Amino acid sequence: THRVLLKAMKAAVLIQRWYRQYAARMEMRRRYTWNIFQSMEYADLQDQIKLYNFLGYLMDNFTPSSSERNLISHIFRENEVCRDAEWERYFSYTNIDVPDIYSGPRLTFPLDMDQAADLVEAFKNKQQLHSRYVLQLLLETWKLLRVLPNINRVSTCHSKEITICGDLHGQLEDLLLIFYKNGMPSLEKPYVFNGDYVDRGKDSMEILLILFAFLLVFPGDVYLNRGNHEDHIINLRYGFTKEVLNKYKLHGKRILKLLQKIFSWLPLVTVIDQRVLIVHGGISDTTDLALIARVDRHRYVSSLRPPKKKTPSRTNVYADSERYVEMIICKNRGGSLTFPKPFDARESFQRRSLQDFSSTVARTLEEEFEVRRRQAEFSLSSFSKSHRILSSALSSDSEPESSEFTDTGNDEWKQILDLLWSDPMSHKGCIPNEVRGGGCYWGPDVTEDFLNRHSLQLIIRSHECKQDGYEFCHNRKVLTIFSASNYYEVGSNRGAFIRLGPDLVPYFVQYQATRMTRGLSFPQNVKRTEHTALKVLREQLFVHKSDLLSAFQEIDKENTGLICLNDWASAIERVLHLDLPWRVLHPQLVSSTTDGKLDYHGWFRDLALKKPSSEHIEQTMLETLYRHRSTLETIFRIVDTDNSGLITFEDFRQTLKLLSAYLKMEISDEVINELVISTDTNNDGSIDIDEFMEAFRLVDKSRLERGKSLLKLMQDNQRGHDEVFSVFKNHPQRCREEFTSPKKQLLHCLNILLLKQVK
Repeated sequence: THRVLLKAMKAAVLIQRWYRQYAARMEMRRRYTWNIFQSMEYADLQDQIKLYNFLGYLMDNFTPSSSERNLISHIFRENEVCRDAEWERYFSYTNIDVPDIYSGPRLTFPLDMDQAADLVEAFKNKQQLHSRYVLQLLLETWKLLRVLPNINRVSTCHSKEITICGDLHGQLEDLLLIFYKNGMPSLEKPYVFNGDYVDRGKDSMEILLILFAFLLVFPGDVYLNRGNHEDHIINLRYGFTKEVLNKYKLHGKRILKLLQKIFSWLPLVTVIDQRVLIVHGGISDTTDLALIARVDRHRYVSSLRPPKKKTPSRTNVYADSERYVEMIICKNRGGSLTFPKPFDARESFQRRSLQDFSSTVARTLEEEFEVRRRQAEFSLSSFSKSHRILSSALSSDSEPESSEFTDTGNDEWKQILDLLWSDPMSHKGCIPNEVRGGGCYWGPDVTEDFLNRHSLQLIIRSHECKQDGYEFCHNRKVLTIFSASNYYEVGSNRGAFIRLGPDLVPYFVQYQATRMTRGLSFPQNVKRTEHTALKVLREQLFVHKSDLLSAFQEIDKENTGLICLNDWASAIERVLHLDLPWRVLHPQLVSSTTDGKLDYHGWFRDLALKKPSSEHIEQTMLETLYRHRSTLETIFRIVDTDNSGLITFEDFRQTLKLLSAYLKMEISDEVINELVISTDTNNDGSIDIDEFMEAFRLVDKSRLERGKSLLKLMQDNQRGHDEVFSVFKNHPQRCREEFTSPKKQLLHCLNILLLKQVK
């Protein structure tokens, strides 16, 4: 008995040890998969901010008459707001007729709870709201938001609890599931939605319309904070602009313009019971709620655009990048893009962040800032009032551009940028957020100081995807809530929302909106998301092939075609800058090695990706276009001023010139002409943006082969069907006479075909 018991204990210890090792491996896979997704997301976000900084600098330095400036100037007219009455005429919906065949919801104003619920049901059934009602609903929302303060004040005394939701990112399934689990907004069920309603998902417009409808019905019980994606510059890249234009082709431009105004009027912060602060991104060591309460928030249509000082010398916030831009500005042509010589290294500009630029201004104007602050402190009470008087006194059709903001406005901009873009970090202090390119990282000491100064006990924020849908940090004084489940991939994360009662203790509800994930185990979910993450990563490695080959060959001095794994990992990080554990990932990315050495030429062949089918363009150019396809599409969307999805050849040429200046590489006129010829398939003299982007898509070779096999099978089947019908057609009477049933007729025809095959 003793021996049996001893064997059983040893077996149990072995099983336990094996299980712990297995769980550790699964957790490692889960973590590096998550790191891949986040690194790719933040790298793309950095690219968007760098592009916007670059275009902003060009705007400040090109002459007004230059063609390049005309192409991009419209996205910087952030404050071209006419008087409210003129805007309301521009957004008028009364001349839009609703046809009798329209079967979607019909809205009458003021809205009531039944209409809001009907809207939810209609969107659940994939119906679309007519553009007349869209404009009417948005216009009513804009009127309401204009009377709301920057900081919403909410109390739990009138209800048992308040529900707080994080990022939704166009995922209507998540919002519907929240309403199913928690109930729709009502007098007894107040909600706070914490920004990032749009982009990435396919139903951003429907989410906005639902939330705005409930805001109009229950203005004292539904609260909407602004997120960093409520910004038309971000929307150009991450899908919301494209979604609106696809769904509302006729009136999409007006809808987008009105949404820009609405986004700029969304409140910035919500405070519950004077104890809990809800903000989309976070805080910094300079965040001041008193200043935030006074900001004219609607002036910051894009939080990415810093205001400039109004001086004759026009001190520029992009001064650090002057040397870079001088290389692409030809002085004697008034600032046109030319390519007099190959470009030098550009890291000094490309890796700069918004925070870098703002700190540069702060350093160069430090003394003047101090004077301004003292003046502001002396007249705080009259600041907001005088600003409104100044705005209303303007006699021109447009408000002053951002160049007419004072340095106080610059301080306001940094406050808003921090609120919408910042992230918490584990160590003390406050540093620029280099990962995102905007806002800051703030530590637990900054949280403690902020809470003490404002007599608060908890900060609830969103902005970051969390695997469980929520996460505490900073001694449980900062809580991140994220409501978009399956954000990176089906099974990648849960969504969550918070119920907060009068005791201000958060209660979490987690969910996954996709049924596919509910029957999967944890290992199955990890495997599924890991597969997608590695596929995306292999794609990135493949499109950086030229740069990686150069890096490998620099290490491989003797040109053996072999490098060790340490050199392989360090070379990849130098090229991609993704901050990933490449040594840990190598078993997933490298199929075989010889004596610890990697055949890097064979490795590229093993990535199983096929190049785009534009063989007349050199490989380096194809890699560049594909690698920066999101940036290229963003520039296309900017250049497409009428939002038609089509641009002229000349605008296409200017688009590629802008891209080449941004990437600091020359794209010759010959290459541009070849691209035009290959892309304009219907010879109508214009370029279709979506078709052009599709032409530079990489394909998984194994999937391509499977697709070809399937296509061949379908074609063979189709030929068989055609021949069967031919037999029926040529011998109709005989088929009817000899074979009374359709089944016998079909068998007879197949027999005839079979005999033909044998002969």
